[in-house]
Amino acid sequence: MVEIYIDADACPVKDETRRVAARHGLKILMVSDGGIRPSKHPLVELVIVEQGPDAADDWIAENIQRADICVTSDIPLAARCLKEGALAIKPNGELFTEDGIGMALANRSLMQGLRESGEITGGPKPFSRADRSAFLDRLETTVQAALRRG
Repeated sequence: MVEIYIDADACPVKDETRRVAARHGLKILMVSDGGIRPSKHPLVELVIVEQGPDAADDWIAENIQRADICVTSDIPLAARCLKEGALAIKPNGELFTEDGIGMALANRSLMQGLRESGEITGGPKPFSRADRSAFLDRLETTVQAALRRG
């Protein structure tokens, strides 16, 4: 059975994920180190991990299975999920792929170095309504692909 794992601490598309999961009867595991409210939705399980820099990521990577889906902006976590045969999608609808994850990791490292040196300041662009819409569309097609894999 396909399950959806949400790297939940800063995820802006929890409600959208619930809507798609409910349509397909899929369980959602919202993984966090605290600070998010439990959902009363019967398909949502809140997983609270110990506080730590990568505790939620580690839990997801250790529990995700082939054909499951991870919703995350975290590139190293996405790489770990892909390695397990799972699918990974960003909240803006961009799908992480085997072909692109190496470049994404390299670009992340480069940008981190530039930020640390002070050459680049600021973060990603604000999350938009278009990002939310793109996520809904892509999550639907990703769920369908996962169900075919499973």
